[in-house]
Amino acid sequence: MTLPNILLTNDDGIDSPGLKAAVEAALSLGEVTVIAPLHQQTSMGRARTGKPEATLVPVEYTVDGKPVRAYSCEASPAAVVAHGLRVFTGYRPDLLIAGVNYGENIGVNASGSGTVGACLEAACRGVPALAMSLETPIASHRCYTEENWEASVHFTRYFAERILKNGLPRDVHVLKVEVPACATADTPWKLTRLTPAEYYEGVIPNPGPQSMRKDVVTAKRDCRPDDEDTDGRAVSVEKVVAVTPLSVDFCSRVAFPELRSWLEKA
Repeated sequence: MTLPNILLTNDDGIDSPGLKAAVEAALSLGEVTVIAPLHQQTSMGRARTGKPEATLVPVEYTVDGKPVRAYSCEASPAAVVAHGLRVFTGYRPDLLIAGVNYGENIGVNASGSGTVGACLEAACRGVPALAMSLETPIASHRCYTEENWEASVHFTRYFAERILKNGLPRDVHVLKVEVPACATADTPWKLTRLTPAEYYEGVIPNPGPQSMRKDVVTAKRDCRPDDEDTDGRAVSVEKVVAVTPLSVDFCSRVAFPELRSWLEKA
């Protein structure tokens, strides 16, 4: 029996404990390969940045005492995935897993996520993708703090196993999963849509042209007023795992006759 090929990446860097949690989840499901940014690349979205001279550099990588084929690359998550899929000739993953990310990728902020960006890069090449994130304090988003990864390992394995077995439904190219900080393996999950608002709100005290970007104070928005089927409310209010289907088709759902009528209106 041929085992499925599972490619893992992240946006927190090759040394992230969250990445090791995702690898731990995937080891029992197939042949695992890791390609990840050399350094922290949070909030890179689908940017394809990095050193033009960057290559995939082999890294000694061990999870649960098992050696894993792993590479780092000095580039953004999407660029790492794109480069890896180009240079691994004869290799095609059956699934890409990105994460487990430090910090939830909720609502419209998901478009700026390097975790989601890596998944979209794979999905555009026909590879189904799973974006995994763990709710953590904002202060931990760019450093490796100690977190409990047990629930993330469980849900990464759970959803990866189902994608590998059944494939993704029509018009679903990425499954975005947000795990609450308090979650256990018994925590329920629910299908959600993206919260149609900024989840991370940035405020500059006494703003003016002289204000610097580093002056921004970021806080998580209160999601209690949100609709019950949104990812923000599911994670921060209901404390359940939010599972959001994403498509590479960004086209608006507006009816074309309605849009044409609007465009032609005198």
